[in-house]
Amino acid sequence: MNTQLKGITENYRERMQRLALFEPLFRLENKREKDENNQQVDYFGYGLLTLLFFFENMLIRNKKTSIQDLAQYLYELNQGKQALSLEGFEKIARNVVETFRPPSGKRNEKSFYNWETREYENVHYSILKADRADVNTNTQYYKLDEQGLELVFATKEYFTEFQLSINQLVLRKQLEKGEFVGALRQIDEMHIDVESLRNRMTVIKHEIQRNIISDETYERYKQMVEDINACLTRENEEFRELHTFVKDTKNRLAYDMNSEKDRKAYELILQIDRELGEVHHIHTMLLKESIDLKTTALHAAQEALYYVGIDSFNFKQEITAPLASKPLPLAASKRLMEPFLTIEQNETWSPLVIFSEQRIETQDGVERTASFDDLSDEELQELENAKIRKRFGEIMTLVLKAMEGKETITLKEVVERIREEELDWLNNPIFYQLWYVMHQRSPITYEKTEDRNESLFEEVFELIKYQYSCIEVEELQEIIKATERFSIQNMVLRLRVGGNDGL
Repeated sequence: MNTQLKGITENYRERMQRLALFEPLFRLENKREKDENNQQVDYFGYGLLTLLFFFENMLIRNKKTSIQDLAQYLYELNQGKQALSLEGFEKIARNVVETFRPPSGKRNEKSFYNWETREYENVHYSILKADRADVNTNTQYYKLDEQGLELVFATKEYFTEFQLSINQLVLRKQLEKGEFVGALRQIDEMHIDVESLRNRMTVIKHEIQRNIISDETYERYKQMVEDINACLTRENEEFRELHTFVKDTKNRLAYDMNSEKDRKAYELILQIDRELGEVHHIHTMLLKESIDLKTTALHAAQEALYYVGIDSFNFKQEITAPLASKPLPLAASKRLMEPFLTIEQNETWSPLVIFSEQRIETQDGVERTASFDDLSDEELQELENAKIRKRFGEIMTLVLKAMEGKETITLKEVVERIREEELDWLNNPIFYQLWYVMHQRSPITYEKTEDRNESLFEEVFELIKYQYSCIEVEELQEIIKATERFSIQNMVLRLRVGGNDGL
């Protein structure tokens, strides 16, 4: 069987137990009682209202909630929807409570066949449980049990917008524990979440184009799009961290494949890397769409709202009719017309203008300046590179002179030759920079100097291009103390011969 399909029956008992929580509601729906007007009693709705009633009382820490309190609440909420008296609602409340908590005191039970263990099993659940009791009034109080709270939470998904983030956290934990098969299944669930988010954004885009007819609607959709964009941005950062974690895990497993188990783990992590990349790609496209939705669609909707307002404005009815039909005071008429009048403009001239900066131009209208043109950054860099090329050529001339026709020389020999001739190169940082750059870019060929990054060696190769076409620099173990200020690791320089023409 496919490795991924094996996870279908995983945790089958727990899933069946969560589904069993809804059975009391459907048993209530099957009741066929009618009110005084011969209308069907909505037991299913009253069952859900009962759950929410006990839940809200738990939130406000009201620990005394009885059947009579529930009946009073349903009676006040009814407001004539169903023809029932307070005694009728008390009967409904009692039936609902007894369905959620059987009078025998035993918990509700569900029998089923477990496809994971291949055995018949039973699950027990309790929606309501008895709390304290008032002996004097013979009143029993109730509250939601743990499964009752689960049922309430199941009626509203509190974490829809965070579902992908939750899956990302679960995936990270599974990768840390080495549960690669479970991680693949988690990625599949993330793929479903991303597709669901894509559909949701499509619906929102269409709603923006259709439903924005007021500023309040615009602000509501604007806030919704901004929340989606912030959520996608946060999830995108988590995807990047997951990619880094998967890459590190993949590199670690690649160097430690000593058994068949390690090989299979490496194959799974490769599959995880590939499928996670696919999900991340779709998610990145959604992030771009959300940015487009935030900038383009909302802006277009706002403009459409503006033009709708203009089109719906009737100048004759809104402005002309009030002015012509009502004897408005002069101040009120002016206030009515102000939005349609231009802003008052006065042209003035100040004598201080003669002291401002003047433009000096020639007869042909071209402005002349007495200053030199500033050099651009590229031109300044080219001047600096020209100086470095010249210095590198001078140092290479000295090196070739020290080699005396040989094809190999060490840096130590060059330093000794400079000391013998009492030259000042050892106190110049450019001398050491040449050796470091040659070692970093070794081997350096004549063809590579055509590239911009290798153009610093142009004059160096002008000295050797007719005999050699390649310079190799390899480091040695010895450290040379050239001066009190500079020390450098010893290196060996080799000149290599290229083709027939030496190029």
